[in-house]
Amino acid sequence: MLRKLHERMESEKGFTLIELLVVILIIGILAAIALPAFLGQQSKGQDADAKSNARNLVSQLESCYSQDQSYTDCATSQDVESSGLPVETSGTEKGTVVLSGLSDDDFTITAYSESDNVFTIAKTDGEAPERTCTENGEGGCPSTGSW
Repeated sequence: MLRKLHERMESEKGFTLIELLVVILIIGILAAIALPAFLGQQSKGQDADAKSNARNLVSQLESCYSQDQSYTDCATSQDVESSGLPVETSGTEKGTVVLSGLSDDDFTITAYSESDNVFTIAKTDGEAPERTCTENGEGGCPSTGSW
């Protein structure tokens, strides 16, 4: 009898239905935890690209300003045109950077992200540039509205 019991145990190999259900349940819980963390990464990357373009354009403008002591002619400056940045003078097309409000001491740079966020760097009266964004708390825009 002991021999029959031992043969039966050896012939029944595999997983029970309960064991399979537990494993599937664990995989489902792990997926539910990890999935939201991965979903926002694309929009964060697109926002990082827009912010980088805006900051790079600030560097180009400051380079132009150091030569002319005015931002007025910087939109047509060789420094800005040859920067390789998607610079426009008007519009709201995604993936572009719009340069506006140029004067002796002022400028406004607006970067439109592919994820619909808008990032702005504005310098007025020769003060330090102020950075703001839309969609607070979404993608690369912190809940404070300033990046």
